[in-house]
Amino acid sequence: MTSDPTRRLPHEPDFEQFLKALWRKGRPAHLPFYEHLASSGFIATRTGTEFQKMQPGDSGYWEIYVDFWLGMGYDCIPMEMPLKCPLPKAAAEGVSVGSESSAVIGSRRDFESYPWPSESDPIDFHAFEIVAGLLPDGVRIVGGVAMGPYEWVSRMMGVVGLSYALADDPALVEAVFSKINGLIRAGHAQLATMDAVGALRQGDDLGFKTATFLRPEALRRYVLPAYRDIAAAAHQHGKPFILHSCGNLEEIYEDLIDPCRIDAKHSFEDAIIPVIRFKELYGSRITPLGGLDVDVICRSDEKTLEEYTRKHVDACFADGWWALGTGNSLTDYMPVESYITVLEEGRRYTA
Repeated sequence: MTSDPTRRLPHEPDFEQFLKALWRKGRPAHLPFYEHLASSGFIATRTGTEFQKMQPGDSGYWEIYVDFWLGMGYDCIPMEMPLKCPLPKAAAEGVSVGSESSAVIGSRRDFESYPWPSESDPIDFHAFEIVAGLLPDGVRIVGGVAMGPYEWVSRMMGVVGLSYALADDPALVEAVFSKINGLIRAGHAQLATMDAVGALRQGDDLGFKTATFLRPEALRRYVLPAYRDIAAAAHQHGKPFILHSCGNLEEIYEDLIDPCRIDAKHSFEDAIIPVIRFKELYGSRITPLGGLDVDVICRSDEKTLEEYTRKHVDACFADGWWALGTGNSLTDYMPVESYITVLEEGRRYTA
């Protein structure tokens, strides 16, 4: 593999080609790429900067971020901003971000006293305006609200707290989900009107290896209606909606197809359902995005990566309704050279 992790991939961006894959209408003129997230460490290594030490408000932050995606041959800039809902940092070392350490609501009093943002200003829209001003012709933002309904509520109430409240205080659970869903809907409704935003996206990890965290009936009551409304807002403005969700969603895939009407799904794990199998089962109704195993990318040599990439291109891009990428995200520990090998082989193989 080359020793230069910062080399640029030649590409003339054309978001319309990515749209063909998302809408499943026509075959893209080139193989699109898509990722949901890239770690700050990966971006720093790729761009030869100290991006991992920067914050969104720092000078040059968004310039580096946009150039990172453009330099790898993307037609879109994936980005999201969190709700203006303050959460405490982890209280102790070793406590996961999804644990009780960030819980702020355990009672109706907590709910009423929490400093909820207004639905007119639920996220930092200014960041999207900055990025919009940096886009060259042919590039659009794929944007959304960071964390989805389940992730926000499970953090604000704690996983254990939410579990108890579902049995002991369902009215409180209903109130918290209703508030969060309202804010998320409002954020997406405004993003959908922005010319620079070409598609909406929502990340919301709903499950683990064998099932969803909440029972399917609870998801249908508290979470899926928000997805349905986000998709409707996107479609109203002629834009598709992408859902990123980890875990085994087998019991709700039909719900995601209808009534939610999502257009594309990201995040695949071979131990749950390989993207090639998902493509066989649902590919005519939902566009799968990415799916190459992060561990395989991290551990494989160049020849193996090229063969692995071609295998997925053959299986998933035969009809043009797929985008090349990982099954989850670009991590600090992923060798940048290995990922670039995947992208270069994907484009070369489909040229």
